[in-house]
Amino acid sequence: MSLFAALRLPREVLFGVGQRHALGKVASRLGQRALICTDARLAGEPVFAEMVALLEAEGLTVLVDSSVEPDVPRDSCTKVADAARSFAPDLVVGIGGGSCLDLAKTVALLLRHGGSPDQYYGEGKVPGPTLPMIAVPTTAGTGSEVTPVAVLSDPDRAMKVGISSAHLIPSAAICDPELTLTCPAGLTAIAGADALTHAIEAFTAVRREPSPNLAQERVFVGKSALTDHFALLAIELLGRSLERAYCEPGAIDARSDVMMGALCAGMAFGTAGTAAAHAIQYPIGTLTHTAHGLGVACMLPYVMTYNRSHASAELAAIGRALGATATDEAALADAAIERVRSLFERIGIPVSLKLLGLEEAKLGWTGEQALTIGRLIDNNPRPLDAAAMERLLGAAFTGTLQHAS
Repeated sequence: MSLFAALRLPREVLFGVGQRHALGKVASRLGQRALICTDARLAGEPVFAEMVALLEAEGLTVLVDSSVEPDVPRDSCTKVADAARSFAPDLVVGIGGGSCLDLAKTVALLLRHGGSPDQYYGEGKVPGPTLPMIAVPTTAGTGSEVTPVAVLSDPDRAMKVGISSAHLIPSAAICDPELTLTCPAGLTAIAGADALTHAIEAFTAVRREPSPNLAQERVFVGKSALTDHFALLAIELLGRSLERAYCEPGAIDARSDVMMGALCAGMAFGTAGTAAAHAIQYPIGTLTHTAHGLGVACMLPYVMTYNRSHASAELAAIGRALGATATDEAALADAAIERVRSLFERIGIPVSLKLLGLEEAKLGWTGEQALTIGRLIDNNPRPLDAAAMERLLGAAFTGTLQHAS
């Protein structure tokens, strides 16, 4: 197979302890009137006031909206955009967790193109560039600082929905591990498990036949040489440091590894896409009202087991990245699944859908809904039909890993 690669990223990515202090300089090159989207808790922190002061020191006029809610309700995006129009921002800055970044992306879209968020659901519906947007994450998990996706909660639909377009990729991402030092252990675990799932699903995604139109017609194109590079780096970093960041929240070296891992995972799946674990999480999240990272991480070992027959070489490479030393491909693939399962269990991820809170009677509906999410199901390396989905969910519900294959 010929070498093929695709990658879409911000114009500028800054990573490292103290890099938040570059915010003013970066912003001044993109605009002069900045709308900041954040949440009420972070807005009251001294570090947030410090970042606002950095913008103002570079001559920017700043409006702060601290109304971001978890899971980004659809109508909140319209409300924030409408309230900001009289301010006439020419730049949007998202500071906070994934919800803050997703809302900032959507507001930047609405301020430039108008309308309501539901007009842009799906892939490729954004007609052109949005307002410039800077992403400053304070958690290490979603990778939203570098991805073409904003996920919203729509009260008229059963599941969360996404807007996917290369135009949503932030203009700049500033990732400072010091901003994650106050992240609680539970959130560190959930976000980091989400990032590891991103990386593994991107690395094991389908490899599509390359053509000049592939990356022009699809937001998510499947795995390629460049996405593989970032996915494996993410797996290595998260594998060696996620548990330590969970157990020792003040360890800045572990925090740095985890944040870099989340960033690299975002770089990988932002072009390659994710797969079955994410498709199944959408209905699971709707039914259990649990965090996204919990659902995808709970499913991941079972999805890896199901995909083993079609992605043995990739799983072996994952095993090596996680420190396995076996020389046989089959043993390395088995080690990859076991090391992921064990790591997640040690940081408090539920080991079965039953423990996650899903009712057994809802397994059928969960599978039916997951199979409708074609962009994720079609990205899975092993095809999934109704019978395979029933078997996979049954294994995940009972916690019987070997039955997932």
